[in-house]
Amino acid sequence: MRGFVLVARNNRGMSTPVPIELQAPDLSRWASGNTGTAYVWRFDSGRAGPQVMVQALTHGNEICGAIALDWLLGCQAQWQPVRGSLTLAFGNVAAFARWDPAHPDRSRYVDEDFNRVWADETLFGPRDSVELRRARELRPFVDAAELLLDMHSMGEACRPLMVCGADGRGGEKGAALSRQLQVPGVLLIDTGHPAGLRMIDRGPFADPDDARTAVLIECGQHWERAAADVARDTLLRFLGHGGVLAEGFVATHLKQLGRSPPAQQQLLRVTDAVVARSLDFRFVREFRGLEVIARAGELIATDGAHEFRAPYDNTVLVMPGTTNLKVGMTTVRLGRFEN
Repeated sequence: MRGFVLVARNNRGMSTPVPIELQAPDLSRWASGNTGTAYVWRFDSGRAGPQVMVQALTHGNEICGAIALDWLLGCQAQWQPVRGSLTLAFGNVAAFARWDPAHPDRSRYVDEDFNRVWADETLFGPRDSVELRRARELRPFVDAAELLLDMHSMGEACRPLMVCGADGRGGEKGAALSRQLQVPGVLLIDTGHPAGLRMIDRGPFADPDDARTAVLIECGQHWERAAADVARDTLLRFLGHGGVLAEGFVATHLKQLGRSPPAQQQLLRVTDAVVARSLDFRFVREFRGLEVIARAGELIATDGAHEFRAPYDNTVLVMPGTTNLKVGMTTVRLGRFEN
C-alpha cells in the first residue's frame, strides 16, 4: 500500500521504519496461464530464435518483478514475439497470496526458500513442500530456456546489482550478458549458496561452455518505488537483447521510463560467505550492502563468542540480512571490486 510505513527489524535486530511505496498487483487475471500450468504464459513467434524466460515472485514479498510482468502482460495487445519464444512466469504464487503490507516478510515463502531447491537431487527426490511442488511444475520451462531473467529485490536500501552466477560456473557469461544490457552498475559473481541451488545455477546455466545463460537482477529495496522502475527497465533491455520483442516497442517504453544506463559497470567477485552459527548472530552496525571495509581484521559481526572479521583490505559487503534468521543461513557475502 503506497505510503504505508512498516516498523521492521534491521540487520542488528533493532526497529527501523521502512516505507511501503509499491502496491502489490492483482494477479488473478493471469492465474489460468496458457500453458496448462497456472500463472505461466508462453508466446511463440513461430520463427527461429532464442527460448527466453522471465520469472517474478521467486520470493512472495519481492513484488517489483510481479509489477513489471503484470504490466507487460497487460499491454500484450501491443506486442508479439518477433522471433523465438517468450515465457513469463510468476513463481511462488502461494507465498505471494499471503502478502500483507503490515507484515510483508511473512510472504517470502511458505515452507522453504524457493530459490534453494533447483538441484536435481532435490527436485526429483522424496521431499515435499509448497515450494518444491511449484518448482517441479516450473522445471520444464526453466530447462527449456536459453536466456533466463529472474527478478528479485533486497531487504536493505542497496544499489541494484546483477547476480551473474557462480565463479567458474556461469558467472563470467552472466557478466558478459549484463554488460550487453548495460545495466545495472554492479555485476556480482559469487560462490552460490550452501543452503541449496538457485534457479540461475541450474544445469547448463552453470556450464561455462554452454551458451544458455541466466541472470538474477536485484532491483533495490523490496518496496521502494524505484525498484519497480528498475525491474521494468531491466525486463525491456533483456527482451530487446534477446530479440524476442520488436525494437520499436522496447525503445518506446525505455524512453518513457527515462532511465539511463550507469556511466560504468563494476564487477564484484565474492570470495567468502558468512553463515549464521546460531540465532545470536548480530552485525556490529547497520549495513545496507556494498559498504567497503577498509582494513583487514575489522569486526563485521558476532555470533555468540565467535567474531566475523574482514578477510582483506577493501572487503565489500554483499546483501547483508538477518530477516527470518536461521542457523546455516547466509547472512552476508564478502568480496572485492575488480577494476
